[in-house]
Amino acid sequence: MTQPPILSARGLVKRYGRVVALDHCDFDLYPGEIQAVIGDNGAGKSTMIKALSGALRPDAGEIRLDGKRVDFASPIQAREHGIETVYQTLAMSPALSISDNMFMGREIRKKSFMGRVFRQLDKKQMQRIARDKLSELGLMTIQNINQAVETLSGGQRQGVAVARAAAFGSRVVILDEPTAALGVKESRKVLELIRNVRARGVPIILISHNMPHVFELADRIHVHRLGRRLCVVRPDECSMQDAVALMTGAMTPDAKTTAA
Repeated sequence: MTQPPILSARGLVKRYGRVVALDHCDFDLYPGEIQAVIGDNGAGKSTMIKALSGALRPDAGEIRLDGKRVDFASPIQAREHGIETVYQTLAMSPALSISDNMFMGREIRKKSFMGRVFRQLDKKQMQRIARDKLSELGLMTIQNINQAVETLSGGQRQGVAVARAAAFGSRVVILDEPTAALGVKESRKVLELIRNVRARGVPIILISHNMPHVFELADRIHVHRLGRRLCVVRPDECSMQDAVALMTGAMTPDAKTTAA
């Protein structure tokens, strides 16, 4: 890669007592790419993503965004730097509307006296922005922006969560198992949505156990094993079987599979 990484990590360490979740882990995400992160259960993928998204602080190492060192004390700080994460649990409130969920934690208040003094929300503006963002990403099969999220299908809920991340993730969007609980048709819609987000110039970190989806979407694949980056492979230079063998330890990386 000739461009410098937009998000990078060097030497990340995270211990839980005697358990080493991250063992001097490195990571690089370049502008405009979809980078998949694969690894066996317990390899430390989730811990690395939580460190990058501000959900936990590593014991050692550094994270850089646009070449500048950052130290996120919380996911809110990561959001303020343009890093949005969609966790597998979606972190949505089922009883609230689509627009309320999209603006949860970053509500827009009216600029008038009622907004400044009584903190009244600007519902119309939030609904308009939510509708525009959903339209941009091809999600206006959702007819009513005010309908409760609990009335949506699994694919539509996932779409709203991804749209929320894309709307506010100006630098990086992190997706944790976005198709794990979806059927074939709904998974296809989410994959198209991920492509639409990347087409808008936002780089994506995709954590997934679904190898066909990984090989269909990813520009590069970060193989995580035993708490660290084992290697980075390209889907056009590595077979699906070899990727699985690398992440399970049945195969060791060679010169071709270590290309970053």
